[in-house]
Amino acid sequence: MKRIIVSLIALLFVTTAFSQADKKARAILDEVSAKTKTYKTIRIEFTYKMENTAQKINESYKGVLISKGDKYKLSFSGQDVISDGKTVWTFVKDANEVQINDVSKDGDSFTPTNLLNTYNENYKAKLVKETAKEKILELTPIQKKNFNKVKVTIESARKIVSSLSIFDKNGSVYTYQVNKFETDQAFNDNTFIFKASEHPGVETVDMR
Repeated sequence: MKRIIVSLIALLFVTTAFSQADKKARAILDEVSAKTKTYKTIRIEFTYKMENTAQKINESYKGVLISKGDKYKLSFSGQDVISDGKTVWTFVKDANEVQINDVSKDGDSFTPTNLLNTYNENYKAKLVKETAKEKILELTPIQKKNFNKVKVTIESARKIVSSLSIFDKNGSVYTYQVNKFETDQAFNDNTFIFKASEHPGVETVDMR
């Protein structure tokens, strides 16, 4: 689940997460970053795919991510991950269980604002393809990681990340495809707080 959260938030804000880029890639990233910062809220409907040909794995799920500043709500594969920027609630629907954690205070934090404002010098970005419709960037880690590269596709007209694929060293490919991208909708702050009263009998596991 942590990989999914990081990847999806990166799908929103990956454009400022990589400071080592060629000139064309940098210009594209800066454009998308500037556009993203103008949105008060973002709502994404997406499809997640995990493929590994050698292991004959081909999984696909749909989900929704809502973001408002440091607040977010991710609904995916029977779970809701909700954060008000300080606390993270992970609600497993089938088990009727919620885990409560503090938002990480170290460099591993994945709040939208932190990712948007923090540059990561461990990656290189280059433009590998450009058409009137889209631009494709390839991101490669400088230091050893558990993946080889990340492919980011940017829709030229709206300047949004339309898909993100992570190529794992074990041959797996994790792809997040944006099906719908909506901005500046009105979301009450209560959207980003887990309400136990709405889930009778829920088991609470407080890990703070």
